[in-house]
Amino acid sequence: MLAELFPKYHRRYEQSRFAADLEGFASWLLAVGYSRENTCDHLFRLRTTLERLEGLSPGTIFSEPQLELAFTSPRFPALYRGTQRAFARFLQQRGRLVRVEPNDRFAALRADYCQHLRELRGLAATTIQQHDSTLSDFLSRSMPSEKKLSELTRADVEGYVQLKSKQVSRQTLQHSVAHLRAFLCYCRDRGETAPGLEYIDTPRVYRGELPPRALDWNLVLRLLASIDRQSRAGWRDYVILHLMAYYGLRACEIAALKLASIDWSASTLTVEQRKTRSTLVLPLAQRTVNLLRRYLRYGRPASDRPELFLRVRRPTGGLTHYAVISIFEKRARLSGLPLQGSSSYGLRHAFAMRLLRRGVGVKAIGDLLGHHSLESTCVYLRIDTDMLRAVALPVPSAAGDPRR
Repeated sequence: MLAELFPKYHRRYEQSRFAADLEGFASWLLAVGYSRENTCDHLFRLRTTLERLEGLSPGTIFSEPQLELAFTSPRFPALYRGTQRAFARFLQQRGRLVRVEPNDRFAALRADYCQHLRELRGLAATTIQQHDSTLSDFLSRSMPSEKKLSELTRADVEGYVQLKSKQVSRQTLQHSVAHLRAFLCYCRDRGETAPGLEYIDTPRVYRGELPPRALDWNLVLRLLASIDRQSRAGWRDYVILHLMAYYGLRACEIAALKLASIDWSASTLTVEQRKTRSTLVLPLAQRTVNLLRRYLRYGRPASDRPELFLRVRRPTGGLTHYAVISIFEKRARLSGLPLQGSSSYGLRHAFAMRLLRRGVGVKAIGDLLGHHSLESTCVYLRIDTDMLRAVALPVPSAAGDPRR
């Protein structure tokens, strides 16, 4: 590998006492999507850094503070920090990086609780992260440094819930209370806290109490028109928002699209719906097919990755649904349009409302959105006030009153 990357200077790397680390790091960089040029640059900076460290043996285990001190350069600090982050990821995957936890006196308890959620309750990793985030916030706010967990009172729990109620919506607060209940039950069973703290009133949330937040279609068109397609990122972002607005795709569905999802001969797009675990085949308009072809020609980096949409920055890789949400937020901010408080889901709602106002039946809209229940689609009827006015009945006149 080193001989292929450095045809003229490979001996400098192969004769280094860290040749094995350099060889492994090179293979890892190429495997995760770094270009040949970036790989050579990272290897040069890594070799320079390792060889100037005294008393360091090959295959050693590093710590985060050690890497922080080693990768310093007065002339190119940003480049060396980039190599540090990549090398840290490489070491972590091989179990050679020791992470120094902050001074958290509840770190062991939180680790045991996360293990309990994973092994006994079988929760997904993302759900465990949400539990841990709520738990970390609760302990940092409700447990001063001199207070023990056994001294936790009902007033402390209620005070935290009241504080959160002023910062988040009722829907979010309901999740926070559920996380807190589960943790307090766990502590009660272990004898860490007094019994009864887990009995917390939760806010009442009603299904469909909030109507969909659809964006006005003219505003959607202005948002798309504001995207500059002179760059790869511009082309990618335009096509992503186009698919969300004209086909109602979720952010997670955009991130899951593959090159093989497009059937060019039939002009269809196969969408794997993560939320409903179903497959949807959407017919594509000729305009969309042309946009996809231009994106592949001008916007997508040259890569063997199967994902349709890739990161513009190296290493090349697929987008997450969080990245798709961030793309909408970035483009909304740069457009200068009144989109404050809007989310990427507003494009999906705008798609549904556009079909509804064109006379498309609710069942057909639900099929395009991938809804299992017609009730989920009927919620869009609540925000079409013009349609509701058209079907309103006149107020009956009072009997015997000629003036009515």
